[in-house]
Amino acid sequence: MNDFELIPKEDVTKYHFVTYDVLDTKEARTERKTELEKAMILGNSEHVKYKIFFTTTEGLKGVETTVWATTEENVTLKGGVIIPISCINKISFL
Repeated sequence: MNDFELIPKEDVTKYHFVTYDVLDTKEARTERKTELEKAMILGNSEHVKYKIFFTTTEGLKGVETTVWATTEENVTLKGGVIIPISCINKISFL
């Protein structure tokens, strides 16, 4: 994911998220949701960090963080930072 600029978690709120889903297929969206739920479980039980890559109107960004919660539409990171799931391109274990 070399095209993504890694930013501090605290800076996520400075960007504007795209309003469309960045993934094209139902299978990719299902896999993303599964990975986010896994990240939430490991984040809460083991404090495991992940890299989350997402699309903003300012470009491609990434953040290294712990996932604290997921809903149908959003991911909440440590510190209460929220990212819409639809703009997440990929999530990977550190």
